[in-house]
Amino acid sequence: MDFKKVKTEPVAITRNIEDYTKGTNNVYETVAVLSKRANQISLEMKEELNQKISEFATTTDNLEEVFENREQIEIAKYYEHLPKPTLIAIQEYLNDDLYFRNPHKERPEDF
Repeated sequence: MDFKKVKTEPVAITRNIEDYTKGTNNVYETVAVLSKRANQISLEMKEELNQKISEFATTTDNLEEVFENREQIEIAKYYEHLPKPTLIAIQEYLNDDLYFRNPHKERPEDF
C-alpha cells in the first residue's frame, strides 16, 4: 500500500460522531474496528521501513567509527511525514474502503 497517496489530514481534527455509527450502529464497535485496522497499517509500514533500512545496513560493527548514513536519514524523514496509521484507518472507514464484520452478530445465540 502506498501510504503517501492516502488523502487525509496529517493531524487529528474534530469529527462528527454520527459518521462513526453508520456501519456498526455502535461507536465502541467502530473504535475497535479502527484500532485493529490501524494496527494492520502500522505493521505494514514497519515491515516496509525495516526492509528499506536493511538495504543500507552495514555488516561491520566498529564502536570507534560512528557515521551517519544519509539514505537511512532520508527514509526516516519520509516515514515521519506520513499520516499516522490511525488517521489512515479513519479515512478508510469514512470513505467506505474498509471491510469488516462481526461474527458474533452473524451467528444465532446458543442458549
